[in-house]
Amino acid sequence: MKDLELHVVLQALSDPCRMTIVRQLLQSKGRALACNEVELDVAKATRSHHFEVLRAAGIIHTEMDGTKCMSSLRRAELAKRFPGLLKLIASQK
Repeated sequence: MKDLELHVVLQALSDPCRMTIVRQLLQSKGRALACNEVELDVAKATRSHHFEVLRAAGIIHTEMDGTKCMSSLRRAELAKRFPGLLKLIASQK
């Protein structure tokens, strides 16, 4: 996380679909979500792409649970590296 640069994180968050994913993960109160649990009106491949961008930026962490990819927000790391960012995201509609 210490190697992440703000512009990389902000670029990943610049898409409305990715902001929706992050907001829904914030609302899940730490519970990991499967990709299909996040409400997005996009194709499966597009959904997967958005999750990959967030993963590459270090915003989410994904692990396998059987056949499901469960994603969670890297809250503690993001809060430490970029204080106030998650609060700002949560406050935006």
